[in-house]
Amino acid sequence: MTSRIPRDSRLRLVRPRPLAAAPRAMNQRRARRPAPRPPEGTPAPSELAGMARSRLAGAARVARWADTALRPGRTGGTSDGKATLADATAERAARELGLTPAQVRADWDTARLAGLVEVHGDSARPGWRLRAWDRDDSAVLRGWVALFDAWSLAHPEPAGHEPAAVAEVVSAMPQVLSFLQLSAGPVPVEQLLDLLQQRVRELRTERCEVPYGPQREPARPATAAATGLEQPADPADAELAPLLDWALHALSCVGALTCGDGQATLTPLGSWAVWVKLEQICVAAQSPAGNIEAAAEDMLRGCAQLRPNAARAEYRAWLAARPVGSAVTELLDAARGDDALLRGLAFEALRVVGAPAEPDVRAVLTEPTLRPYALLWLAEHEGTDPEDAHEVLTREEATWLWVDTAAAVADHGEAPMLVRHLESAVQPTVPALLDEVRAVGHPRTVQVLVALAAAHPDPALAKAVRRAAFQVHTGGS
Repeated sequence: MTSRIPRDSRLRLVRPRPLAAAPRAMNQRRARRPAPRPPEGTPAPSELAGMARSRLAGAARVARWADTALRPGRTGGTSDGKATLADATAERAARELGLTPAQVRADWDTARLAGLVEVHGDSARPGWRLRAWDRDDSAVLRGWVALFDAWSLAHPEPAGHEPAAVAEVVSAMPQVLSFLQLSAGPVPVEQLLDLLQQRVRELRTERCEVPYGPQREPARPATAAATGLEQPADPADAELAPLLDWALHALSCVGALTCGDGQATLTPLGSWAVWVKLEQICVAAQSPAGNIEAAAEDMLRGCAQLRPNAARAEYRAWLAARPVGSAVTELLDAARGDDALLRGLAFEALRVVGAPAEPDVRAVLTEPTLRPYALLWLAEHEGTDPEDAHEVLTREEATWLWVDTAAAVADHGEAPMLVRHLESAVQPTVPALLDEVRAVGHPRTVQVLVALAAAHPDPALAKAVRRAAFQVHTGGS
C-alpha cells in the first residue's frame, strides 16, 4: 500500500535566507542618463568637504569625546532618553574640552543631527560618519546635508508663534532656497518675503483655508519694522516676516547662506546642496514614475515596478521635495494600510531617510503590523549586516513577516515567485512552517495559503497547504 503521507524529502526546504520585501518586476534596461554637472563655479567635492569639516569641527570634537566617554553600556549619556545630555555629562565634557556647558550642548546637538553621534536610550556611540570623517569626503558632505535638512531642529523657532504658521514656513522654505540658488547671487530679503507669502497662500489654498468674518488689523511686527519690510496686506501673513528672519538665521547658522545689508546669499555649500536636491527632483520627474507631487501611498505604488536603484532615486527625489518629518509620518501611515507590498516599500524609503527617521521608527515597535519591519530597519541602521538583520526577530515575528511578505507576492507577483518565497521561511520543513503559520494569527493567512496551494506544482504539498488553509478558516487545529 502506498502511503498518502507526503514524503519528507519533498517537503524539506532549503537553508533559511534573510527575509525581504516582495520581489519587484524587472523592467527592461533603459539608457542611463548622463551624470549632471554642477553649476559653473561650484567648488570641487574635496573643497566642499573641507568647508563642511570646518563648519562641523566643534561637533566632530564633541563626538570624538563621546566616543571615549559615552560608550554603549555606560549610563549618564542622556538625561531623558531623547538625546539630551545630562547636566553632569555636559559639565564633564566642558571641563575636559575647555568649553562652556552651553557650547557642549550646542555642539552635541549638531553632532547628533549630522550623524556623528547616535543615541540609543541612555547611551551614545559614534556614528559611522565619524569613523570616516578624515578620509571620506562623501561621508562629510552627507553629514552636512543631514544638518542642512534639519535646520529647523538645529535652531528651534522663537516662542510666541503659532505652530501651524511655523510648519507653513518650514514647508515653503525649499522653494525660497531654490529661488536663491537659481538667482546665483544676493537676493533682497523683501523679495524673499514676497515669495514666502505667495507660497504660504498656495499651501493654505490647497487646504481650503478661507477666512470668515471680519479680520482684525494686526500690529506691525517689530522684526518687520526693523528690517524695513512692508506690512503684509493679508493679516494672516503678518507673522511670516519674523519667521522668515528666524529661518534665514537658522540656515545661516548651519552654513547654508549668509545675510547682510537686507540681502541673503547662498554659500557654496548651500548652493551645492540645493542644486543636488533640485537635480534629484528633475531626475525623478523624467522617470517613468514621476511621483514627486504624489502622496506617499501613490508614490510607493509607482515605485513598485522599478528596479531597486531607480526606486531609491525616486524615494530621494520625493523626500527632497518635502520636510523630513512630514515625509516620515506619511510613509508610516502608508505602511499601516492593508497592502503588504506598500509596507515593505515604505520601509525601503525610510532606509533612504536614515537617522532622522529613527525616533518615529522606534515609536511603531508597539504596533504588531509594523514591528518586524521596524526591528529590521533599526538593526540595519545600527550597523548590523543586512544579511544578518533577520536574526533580531523572534521566531513568531519572522513567521508573521513571512506571511505578510507572501501576501505582497500573492497580490502583486506571479505564481513562481510565491513558490520561491518558501525558501525564505525560517522553518526547515513545510509541515513546521504550516504549524507556525496557523498559530501566528496574521489576517491574510488563509488567502496566502490558498494562493500557495494553487501555485505549487507538487500535488502532495499543495494538498497539505490547502488543509492548513481550511483549518485556519474553520478555527481547527
